[in-house]
Formats: sequence, C-alpha cells, structure tokens
Amino acid sequence: MALTHLDATEGGRARMVDVGAKPESARTATAEGAIRMSAEAFRLVADQAVTKGDVLAVSEIAGTMAAKRTAELIPLCHPLGLDHVEVRGSLDEGLPGVRVRATVRVVGRTGVEMEALTAVSVALLTVYDMVKSADREMEILAVRLLEKTGGSRGDWRRA
Repeated sequence: MALTHLDATEGGRARMVDVGAKPESARTATAEGAIRMSAEAFRLVADQAVTKGDVLAVSEIAGTMAAKRTAELIPLCHPLGLDHVEVRGSLDEGLPGVRVRATVRVVGRTGVEMEALTAVSVALLTVYDMVKSADREMEILAVRLLEKTGGSRGDWRRA
C-alpha cells in the first residue's frame, strides 16, 4: 500500500491529499487514552480538590476545542467543519487515573481519525497540566483509535 501523503517524485515529497473528487459521506471516529497518576493525585481529582478547577470538565472542553483545530496542529490535515465532537473523561481508580474517550462525526470527503486522536491527546495533556503540582510523574498511556466508519475503505474496529 502506497502512502497517500507522499507524491510520485523520487524520494516522495510530502503533500496534502486531493480529496476534491471523493464523494461526501457520513464519517465517524472514536479514540481513547488514559493517564495514570499517584493515588494522592487521583483523590484530589476525584474529590474535585484541584486548585485549577474541575479536571474532567476542563479536559473535556480542551479536547473538544482541539478536535476543531486539528488541521492547525497536524501538517497536511484537511480543515473540516465538524458536525459533532463528544469528549468524555472518567475516573478509573484501578489505574489510578483518568480515561478519556472521544467520538467525532462529520459529513465530508475525508475521515476524522486525527480529530478524535487529537481530542484525546489534548484532553489528557490538560489533565496533566491541571494536576502536575500534585504529581509530576503522571504517565499518558495507550492513546489509540478504536473505530472509524464511512469513507471508501469502509468501517474499521480495533480487534
């Protein structure tokens, strides 16, 4: 399989893929990730005792904002008018830490996998920023695409 972001020149130069001739279709992508922290930091988040505010709420907003700006952050990504972004953070005492899941939807000519992954990544970075005074050894884990629907390649789900 050829890489679509490389042109046919020797060595392959980076390029933005021309999606102008592709038909529009309903597309979705869902991604997830987590951040592990100390039990003490987790308790602060769970008790909403972090001085910067409600960690889950702020991280969800940050993830939503990031999804909408993905094309400004990732070279060669197409700017998209997203139809819906949902970012949900949840506490996981077993980590201990926070899990984040993002689903993005659009009717368009290209997929929204990068938008979902960006939403999760920025939401987790926001958790780190808000909690770092309590735990600088937090670890962001397993940011990954879970599924995507639509487009010419069809649907895909992580096994």
